[in-house]
Amino acid sequence: MAVETGRPVAKAADVKGIRGRGHRPGKNPGRLRRAFATHWYAWAMVAPVVIVIGVIVGYPLVRGMYLSTTNANEANVERHIGVNDIPATYESVGLDNYSSILSDGVFWDRLTWTVVWTVSCVALSFVLGLALATMLNRKLAGRTFYRMALILPWAVPAFVSVFTWRLLFNEKKGLLNKILEGGGIDAIPWLNDPTWAKLSVITVNVWLGVPFMLVAMLGGLQSIPGELYEAAEMDGANAWQRFRHITLPGLRSVASTVILISGIWTFNMFPVIFLLTRGGPGDATEILVTYAYRLSFVVSPRDFAGSAAWGVLILALLSIIAVAYRRALRKQGEVW
Repeated sequence: MAVETGRPVAKAADVKGIRGRGHRPGKNPGRLRRAFATHWYAWAMVAPVVIVIGVIVGYPLVRGMYLSTTNANEANVERHIGVNDIPATYESVGLDNYSSILSDGVFWDRLTWTVVWTVSCVALSFVLGLALATMLNRKLAGRTFYRMALILPWAVPAFVSVFTWRLLFNEKKGLLNKILEGGGIDAIPWLNDPTWAKLSVITVNVWLGVPFMLVAMLGGLQSIPGELYEAAEMDGANAWQRFRHITLPGLRSVASTVILISGIWTFNMFPVIFLLTRGGPGDATEILVTYAYRLSFVVSPRDFAGSAAWGVLILALLSIIAVAYRRALRKQGEVW
């Protein structure tokens, strides 16, 4: 009995001593140190990427946020002319740039068109990508060829595609108007009329965005178990019911992610607008990011502070949209 009662006492003392040694002041390495000691190799692999991103993204972001609170422009920034160095003379103005932008109708006009442009492009790209992915997910002759042909626009550099479309949209010598003339239809001013210019840039961006949606949706479709369709068909479900109750719920996770990514890309899609219409005719197709570029590189004197303020506002808008979108998905049970 004495031996049996002594064992648990000894064990408890040992545990107590171990715990006491583990919690001595200065001996606890902390959560961060333990994580680093355990996963040091992963930290070492990630460190170069973090440093590069910090230099390429972090510094310009902080610098832009600082300039947005000043009155910096081409005339008062630091300049080097020959051997002479002219120091910067710009000053801090607080939030004056933001208040002037938000009180100007130009910002709200650009924002309205940017939202219309983004929603239209993402919605059309998603619908077309889903429809094509649904067709290519079936067994049909030449499926591999069709997949390669539909992904081709994604493989071509964006600026090459935009310049090709610009040639097609040429009012006098473009192929599209030549086809219309052959049918007895008057030439359309694709890039010289505000309405047609908006439709043109949306068309080009949808053409560029469909392959991304196609690949993502096709991968999502192939991850849905085929047994679900077989069971639903045996229960008498028609094609629309199978699509509504099996395909769409199965694609919800993939669709929510690609819609958000495509929305961010389209919101800041500078190449299509700038290379196709340069924001014209007039300012009909100018979105927020192209106007920020105009302030910094086109107008004279170049308004660096104003352009930086526009950039910060664009970042804030996208952050708000992303957070709101994620919260909406969380309420639906789709958290990623």
